[in-house]
Amino acid sequence: MPEVIFPGPDGRLEGRYHPQKVKDAPIAIVLHPHPQFGGTMNNRVVYNLHYAFHSLGFTVLRFNFRGVGRSQGEYDQGIGELSDAAAALDYLQSMNPNSKHCWVAGFSFGAWIGMQLLMRRPEFTGFVSVSPPADRYDFSFLAPCPSSGLIINGSADRVAPPADTTALVNKLHEQKGITITHKEMDGAGHFFEDPMMDPMIEEVKQYVSRRLTETTR
Repeated sequence: MPEVIFPGPDGRLEGRYHPQKVKDAPIAIVLHPHPQFGGTMNNRVVYNLHYAFHSLGFTVLRFNFRGVGRSQGEYDQGIGELSDAAAALDYLQSMNPNSKHCWVAGFSFGAWIGMQLLMRRPEFTGFVSVSPPADRYDFSFLAPCPSSGLIINGSADRVAPPADTTALVNKLHEQKGITITHKEMDGAGHFFEDPMMDPMIEEVKQYVSRRLTETTR
């Protein structure tokens, strides 16, 4: 998988780009957890999400937000990180101009950034939010949420309490025209430590595969 360096709004950004041989393959961008708490594109959840999408036929890009790894810049309270994600999507789309489907997946802080990106970019056809930190970040911007997607969390999550995730899902359920699928995995923590990682990834793959089948009929 080639390492890539592409221009961001505050300097170069470092990523891992995993193309398919098919020119019009769907594309997906994967966003990592909080930079100030050790989050990088090599986080296990992010890494496994990346390969899950690739195994389903997606061309995938994951990258380090500003100030992480070889990405230039400094942490910017989520504002700059959202701009980084938009720049990464621009790069991914420039490499795959014929792609018909575009997805965003994010873990924890990356889920919050991913949902904001979803609001700004109408080309997204689906999303996956893993362990969204609905207790500490405001998700009220999802009014209305522009795309159907999967929200997945653990019942034993001590970082992002399950009750807050359920409240977020219930608000989104009230909106018309989209379908939010919610999966709370019994016994899983915030990071889906083993043995919960594989079942979580399998849930994601089944959901995305089903959505792809529906859109290609």
